[in-house]
Amino acid sequence: MKITSNIKLTAIVGLIIILGLIGQVSAQTVWLDELDLSAATQGWGVPMKNKSIDNKTLTIAGKTFERGFGTHSVSSLLILLEGKATVFTAQVGIDDEVAGHEPASEFELYGDGKKLWSSGIMRLGDAARPCSVQLAGIQKLELVVADGGNGNYYDHADWADAKFETTGVTTFKTYNPVASEPYILTPQPSAAPRINSAKVFGVRPGSPFQYLVAATGDRPMTFSASGLPKGLKIDTQTGIITGSLSKAGTFEVTLGAKNAKGKAGKKLRIVCGERIALTPPMGWNSWNCFAGEVSADKVKRATEAMVKSGLINHGWTYINIDDFWQNHRDSKDQSLHGKLRDEAGNIIPNTRFGDMKTLADYVHGLGLKIGLYSSPGPWTCGGCVGSYGYEKQDAESYAKWGFDYLKYDWCSYGGVVNGMPDNDPYKVSSLSYNGGSQLATAIKPFKLMGDYLRQQPRDIVYSLCQYGMSDVWKWGDSVSGNCWRTTNDITDTWASVKNIALDQDKSATYAKPGNWNDPDMLVVGTVGWGNPHKSKLKPDEQYLHISLWSLFSSPLLIGCDMEKLDDFTLNLLTNDEVIEINQDPLGKEATCVQTVSELRVYVKELEDGGRAVGFCNFGSDIVDISYKDFEKLGLNGKFKVRDLWRQKDISNIRTQTGELMLKVPAHGVVLYKFTPVK
Repeated sequence: MKITSNIKLTAIVGLIIILGLIGQVSAQTVWLDELDLSAATQGWGVPMKNKSIDNKTLTIAGKTFERGFGTHSVSSLLILLEGKATVFTAQVGIDDEVAGHEPASEFELYGDGKKLWSSGIMRLGDAARPCSVQLAGIQKLELVVADGGNGNYYDHADWADAKFETTGVTTFKTYNPVASEPYILTPQPSAAPRINSAKVFGVRPGSPFQYLVAATGDRPMTFSASGLPKGLKIDTQTGIITGSLSKAGTFEVTLGAKNAKGKAGKKLRIVCGERIALTPPMGWNSWNCFAGEVSADKVKRATEAMVKSGLINHGWTYINIDDFWQNHRDSKDQSLHGKLRDEAGNIIPNTRFGDMKTLADYVHGLGLKIGLYSSPGPWTCGGCVGSYGYEKQDAESYAKWGFDYLKYDWCSYGGVVNGMPDNDPYKVSSLSYNGGSQLATAIKPFKLMGDYLRQQPRDIVYSLCQYGMSDVWKWGDSVSGNCWRTTNDITDTWASVKNIALDQDKSATYAKPGNWNDPDMLVVGTVGWGNPHKSKLKPDEQYLHISLWSLFSSPLLIGCDMEKLDDFTLNLLTNDEVIEINQDPLGKEATCVQTVSELRVYVKELEDGGRAVGFCNFGSDIVDISYKDFEKLGLNGKFKVRDLWRQKDISNIRTQTGELMLKVPAHGVVLYKFTPVK
């Protein structure tokens, strides 16, 4: 009996040893840098294996790392694990190569759509933070670097020493779940006239009036406007209404457009009073395309492209010059050298621009409006001269030149708040947010410029660019603001668009005619911030981007190269039924009323009693469902359902008994309008 027991014990011990050896053989390490990182999306540059974004050794707070993934927020990398990974470990942090700036990022891990880990906000100089996450059973893992709330220009982020412990696999597959092939949904406009300009327009008494009757259809076309109040007239060949109104009042006008194929009419309500921008501004801004390389010639060509492409016929109005029209404090570029101001304190444009009034007149002559950019600090974000101490002169210059729009960017005002000398640019960070979280400090510089703009003899739309600090949507109207940024800068990545979109509900109730929440510019077409490339957003992501910005009643500012518009981008920007949702006179902003897993349902109330509804899929799988929750959309009774992208009626539905079959692509949208049927 004892011998038998010993034999059994020996056999058990041997089996344990064998199983242990098998476990040791099957368990493997898979390094992140061994995977295909090209599937990653990020705010700038390309994913780097074992190097930083600037192709240097990975270095966090003075410590170097031989292996890892160098990226730039906002970034995302999806990895298909299929339950075969047990642990992920890494050391994360901001790369030292961005010394001299103020980057901030947050590293996050998502498993099967649920957040598994976060580093918290990390800043330059923070020691590498260890990440160790159990992954048992996880099918899909997403590595995210989110903007840490301090701007993302210099957010060079490192996943150092990143690796997986696995159950016997040799590698994992990275992937992008969204279709790559562009497809066009917007039908071509009819040869017969269709008037697409806004249904309501605001102007102040005594201000120059300019309104274009934007219309598609074959040319030549003639225009009319019956019921125009005294002081206004229409050019019947161009459709441009000009003049001035001396007294406040509301005027109902009937617009007309006629060509050989037919005629069209539309009601216009002109409101002469204290509020302007009664619908969200639509136009183009130079920054996401040209950044610091902008010039008067490029602005003129963008203006001409707006006309030649036909975008002007769909309601696109503004041509906005961003940073770098001024002289620079220390640039090596000779075109940016020169006196910052004359003896009277008037700002002097750089040699790329010269006579700003001539440029404004040129843009106005083509039926469009023009905007420009400054900062309440001594320097702009790019280091050009700002308006600090010269606010009155600058407001007067903008009006004298004939500008219609001002983007006013916080930038170096953070240095002013901290008592840094305005004559020492090197001590004033170009992206300092210091002081912006203090309400009185946040309000002060924007009220100062707002008051001066209101004193000018022309209407200037006032855009507050301060990234949502101190809940700007609560006080922006009190400083004469017409729109205000609710977020940091957008990039052409899914993570950026998604995170910005999901953050908009908090400010939605403050949107109204003349006051618009701004989630930043559109990142479709050829963008690049001076390094041109086609938007990194996949086609479905671009449809969702345009749909949500329209539902949000956001300013729609194209950021791409206007001379490189392809058919797909034009399809996104010329769908009049989608644009009409953005321009609805009621001025309501959509909010999310329902979440079904990764599907979020956004509803926007419309002036005609209908609802615009966006079924938005933020997940990586197709959503294929039968939808019946119409009461959650605020609907009751019988409704006509129209697919706005396809401009096609779907069906009539009784909300108590009907259902909609929805198939929403990954990172995509279905955008419907529900109109009551009497």
